[in-house]
Amino acid sequence: MLEQLGSLADPPWIYVIVGLSVLLDVFLPVLPSGVLVITAATAAAGSTAADAVGGAAPVHPAHDVSTMFSLMLCAATASVLGDLVAYRLAWRGGARFDRAMARSRRLAAAQDKIGTALSRGGGPLVVLARFAPAGRSVVSIGAGVMHRDVAEFLPWSALAGVVWAAYSVSLGYFGGQWLGATWLGTAVSVFALFAAGAGAGFLMRRPREPRENPAP
Repeated sequence: MLEQLGSLADPPWIYVIVGLSVLLDVFLPVLPSGVLVITAATAAAGSTAADAVGGAAPVHPAHDVSTMFSLMLCAATASVLGDLVAYRLAWRGGARFDRAMARSRRLAAAQDKIGTALSRGGGPLVVLARFAPAGRSVVSIGAGVMHRDVAEFLPWSALAGVVWAAYSVSLGYFGGQWLGATWLGTAVSVFALFAAGAGAGFLMRRPREPRENPAP
């Protein structure tokens, strides 16, 4: 079935679907935006591999690069735009968002941790959170609620979007090249994405060990 999706990465509308999914999952983390990005990349890579095996006219490597770069750029751009929309909405309706986050002990703790990290220049946490379940939502909304300077938030949001998009597209591409446009190739790539998310979530939850005072 996935073999029939090989052309999905070419028509413009697949970029629209991917872009909307990535844009909106900051508000609805249940949207499978990462899975969709991987599936599109797997289908495109798998169809190229199938053509090569079947003796069809070879696809120029530049076409592969162009397709994957376009998919990555689409996902990364949508990620940053979604972060900014959530950030601005939370900035303007800070009290309401703050009350909503305070109702969850987990979100409140994450908000405090992220605020502390941003104030100390710990921007890499924003990149790490992009892989964690709902981490992107907590970071974007939390930064807006706390009225963090956009210059503190935006560069790390852009880096997080690029890293996440590159990782997701790479998983789909290499999965499709090695295993073909099959459910197995997609499943292996999605598992690797979820494994990265689980690892990021673990690192975010892990308390920071206090520094030992130097001996006098």
